Amino acid sequence: MSTDRLAKLTQAQRDRLAFIELRLRFIDEFRRQDLVTRFGIQAAAATRDIAQYKEMAPRNMEYDTKGKVYVRASWFRPIFDFSAERVLTWLSQGYGDGEPIRWKGAVAHEGTSLPGNIDLEILSVLTRAIHQGAAVEVAYRALSSGLTTREIVPFALADGGVRWHVRAFDRRSGEFRDFALGRLADARIVPGAVADHERPDQDIQWNRITELELVPHPANVQHPDTIEAEYGMDGGALKVRARAAMTGYLLRRWNVDCTEDHSLKGGEHHLWLRNRQALYGVTNLVLAPGYGEPSKEW
Repeated sequence: MSTDRLAKLTQAQRDRLAFIELRLRFIDEFRRQDLVTRFGIQAAAATRDIAQYKEMAPRNMEYDTKGKVYVRASWFRPIFDFSAERVLTWLSQGYGDGEPIRWKGAVAHEGTSLPGNIDLEILSVLTRAIHQGAAVEVAYRALSSGLTTREIVPFALADGGVRWHVRAFDRRSGEFRDFALGRLADARIVPGAVADHERPDQDIQWNRITELELVPHPANVQHPDTIEAEYGMDGGALKVRARAAMTGYLLRRWNVDCTEDHSLKGGEHHLWLRNRQALYGVTNLVLAPGYGEPSKEW
């Protein structure tokens, strides 16, 4: 696909064509109404955009007359070059779907994140499986067992603050688990029905909500009002609701001291978990600073 041809289009046109491709690549389908709703255009304009994308990438999509929906073709090849970070932002937050151009920021800024090795084709298999409610065979690199092949039933992406995961039922262990996207080496959708016990409504840790009370660290913070102002605390505490499956990631990301007697020393521990009892039954507390539960590695 020549970049010169894309360059001749207006920015608005490129944004809409990129949106079509994102839907096809990561959701497996799109409808004309998706364009109408997302960009506030008339149906006739959406039809022209679809025709233009088909002209530029004739082998990327087919029309399902029964479902009245455009679907990703088996020989799909992307014409836009999106970064993994951009795609994950779009999938999780639903904005920023425009053409991938590196814009200069309005003010100077830098980041500190490590470059994760996320394969977008593998990611697209997972997101399409989530949309379809299907199982996936993956090649996965675990710290304890190395490279293995297993079948999982994915249902959500999860941002742990340090790396992205896919939440899924693991048919090998018979449990719901998190799989780091950067450790996936291959993936393909597996035909066949998904059992009731593999569906997300059976994931207790995902569906349970924990209510955490975070306060300035009693020992490490000399001026607690500084922390109260920084986090917008009400009455000296910040109340946070999180899925149990995500709680360990949250506590680790913010270096929350989870000891009973707020005994962790160090300037990185600005917060202390006041209601430690809220963690009862949460399974990923090996990540919580100072909680002291044994690790369960896979």
